[in-house]
Amino acid sequence: MIRFDSVAAFDAALADLPSADAAARAAAAERQAELTKPAGSLGRLEEIALFMAGWQGTPRPQAERIVAAVFAGNHGVARQGVSAFPPEVTAQMVANFQAGGAAINALAGACGAQLRVVPLDLDRFTGDITREAAMSEEECLAALNTGAAVIERGAHLAFVGEMGIGNTTPASALCAASFGGAAERWVGRGSGVGDEGIARKCAAVTAALALHGARCTGPFETLRWLGGREIAAMAGAILAARMMRMPVLLDGFICCAALAPLAAAVPAITDHCLAGHGSAEAGHQRLLEKLGLVPLLQLDMRLGEGTGAAVAAQIVRSALAAHNGMATFAEAAVTGAV
Repeated sequence: MIRFDSVAAFDAALADLPSADAAARAAAAERQAELTKPAGSLGRLEEIALFMAGWQGTPRPQAERIVAAVFAGNHGVARQGVSAFPPEVTAQMVANFQAGGAAINALAGACGAQLRVVPLDLDRFTGDITREAAMSEEECLAALNTGAAVIERGAHLAFVGEMGIGNTTPASALCAASFGGAAERWVGRGSGVGDEGIARKCAAVTAALALHGARCTGPFETLRWLGGREIAAMAGAILAARMMRMPVLLDGFICCAALAPLAAAVPAITDHCLAGHGSAEAGHQRLLEKLGLVPLLQLDMRLGEGTGAAVAAQIVRSALAAHNGMATFAEAAVTGAV
């Protein structure tokens, strides 16, 4: 199991990211060239197969064992009316996840993922980022390690999601601190707030940046001053997956915002990631551009929970079904291209 025993250990892991297996990717490309189809005719499905081959280290990658987790946390800033729902909904939705009644339960089941529900200290809200740090150093490390702990060696693919009333506000703050721009550039309607709610969110992000911006000197400090427990847990899970060379499907705005501080410092952190979908949340497309990712799907989703990634996992499985299941020209006795 991957564990970050200190901030220095987290920084060291981020500074020493493993790369994909170029030989396995090349072997997969050779297989692609011999399959009974015109070259490139399966479009991005072909590229997905090569991507998976490189990160799994085999020319015949799989997506049978998919590890998925939903992390939940409560935010002090939620008390400022930045969400359409009250903070107690976080715990209520966790109960719904645990009972199997949420969208992510259905969609994780549909793609064959093994789903874990991980609440993080729901009885303790993070600090209100407009007034204090979201987390202490110890709390942020604990959240990172909680995320890392869900990544199991031997899995073929991972995705993570979140639940936390008000968490699009810290997510927007993380994006602004990492990539620049005023609050208005990153803030969206989240759970469905109206114009007054948007104004409150922008004011909260602006205040948080003014208070903590100078303290956001690196990925860890940015996460701890402006983030949240479930957001840090997603970052820890994604980094742990990279350390195991496990490919990751990213979900929507908040999941990608968890990577923003890491990517601002080390852009290569996204090399093992596929963007599952482009969220309808206002800042997500802009964030994907900063991360250098093109989403697999555009379905106007903005639920979170990992739902977009779960749907995209079906695309990955289809890509590998074609890559592994098709016959070569020689096997099918079909004349190849001349």
